[in-house]
Amino acid sequence: MTDPVLGDLAPEQVRVRFPPSPTGNLHVGNVRSALFNWAFAHHYGGTLVLRIEDTDLARNTPEGYASVIDSLAWLGIDYDEGPGVGGEFGPYKQSERFDIYRDIVTRLHDAGAAYDCYCTNEEVEARRKASGSKVQGYDGHCRHLTDEQRAAYEAEGRTHVVRIKIPDRPIVFDDLVRGEVTFQPEHVPDFAIVRANGDPLYTLVNPVDDALMGITHVLRGEDLLSSTPRQIALYEALEPLGIGTGSPRFGHLPIVMGEGNKRLSKRDAGSGLAEYVERGFLPAGLLNYLALLGWGIAEDRDVFTMTEMAEAFDIRRVNPNPARFDLKKLESINAAHMRLLSIEELEQRLVPFLREADLIEDPPTQAETLKITEGSVLIHERVGTLGEGADMLAFLFLDDVVYDETDVAKVLTEGGLAVVAAAREALAAVADWTTAAIDGALRAKLVDELGLKPRNAFGPVRVAVTGRRISPPLFESLELLGREQSLARLDAAPAAAGAQG
Repeated sequence: MTDPVLGDLAPEQVRVRFPPSPTGNLHVGNVRSALFNWAFAHHYGGTLVLRIEDTDLARNTPEGYASVIDSLAWLGIDYDEGPGVGGEFGPYKQSERFDIYRDIVTRLHDAGAAYDCYCTNEEVEARRKASGSKVQGYDGHCRHLTDEQRAAYEAEGRTHVVRIKIPDRPIVFDDLVRGEVTFQPEHVPDFAIVRANGDPLYTLVNPVDDALMGITHVLRGEDLLSSTPRQIALYEALEPLGIGTGSPRFGHLPIVMGEGNKRLSKRDAGSGLAEYVERGFLPAGLLNYLALLGWGIAEDRDVFTMTEMAEAFDIRRVNPNPARFDLKKLESINAAHMRLLSIEELEQRLVPFLREADLIEDPPTQAETLKITEGSVLIHERVGTLGEGADMLAFLFLDDVVYDETDVAKVLTEGGLAVVAAAREALAAVADWTTAAIDGALRAKLVDELGLKPRNAFGPVRVAVTGRRISPPLFESLELLGREQSLARLDAAPAAAGAQG
């Protein structure tokens, strides 16, 4: 029985590709496409190809290329063929394959599958209006030019693009996500594959490289669905030339939506990968969430690893409906992965963020290392990102606490400062500076003697010592900060409150 996804292929023959353009920060939608291709390849034991689509020389930059490579490395999305890895179908940068494209265009010309078009956009539009047609796109005017007509156009100094002849029949394919999709020929006009300046277009290089690299499945965003019939037409034109074996299988992933029921664009806040790297999201958390934008490992489970995803991945279970990007859900998923880290892993991952904030030396001193280790234990269950973790531990490494103005205004009121003074008196008498002794002294003074509820008793002390209402556990923080610094910060609280007032 033929497999509905693989057809007659053996699992290890699966070949998919991730083809980013090196124009800057990777979009989270691109990252999701890379993830789904990675999971698909790993599920079957196939091959993931990284192909750099850099034919738009005006927009591509070395920094953009480096960003792609660094981003995939940060994410942990490893590829089997591509730049820096090699493979038998290279080069894997399209800007290095122009000679290949020129040769194939010549062969398409010779086979009668492609032709030169001298029409201007204005002429095409004028003919459409004159005919009364409502169908947009090219009308095939130059399909059957005689040698004399071509010579006349050349004599006028006209330049030409190269177009592919679209078959005069419906183009039908079975999408792995959406089922059978049909495009009628009147909605798929002959399309250009080479610009007037001779540069190849995406419409040429993408299918050509798929064919030459033996790509068996194409998993990509739904926004590219409309280009699929043109690519299928080119795959079919290439096969008689001995290039490829026809069209790969397509699976079009749901659109990622942002605010206002609009597609999440590169201009939208939160759409770029770099933002999440800078904020200290974990690759595992971000990828886990992106997997949920159209797929799920089980009805009652949201948190899983990339390895678990690859084992369970079935492209037929991808939901074709648009998926909404929910930052709060992402933060929740990432927090779950933060809690899955060991204390040692959390400590190691926090170091670059503490160093970036100039809170520790490079490498950390012995005293700083102790604080990072002990601090990691305190915040392990409390933070959602590494950036939050570094912010929460910052008070341990600063000579002078940095106060949150809002928290100071709300907590270090006249009554709050009275609590701080009472706490200072109680702690000054503590000789054995341990968590248990600090806990006992503060509870005895603030809760038992003054009758305060714990929230009202310890909140002002927390803000005075750490600068904020949300911090690691208070008594442990005081022990880790040390007796001298703790008392000094309690002494400084009135001045801090006055400065904010």
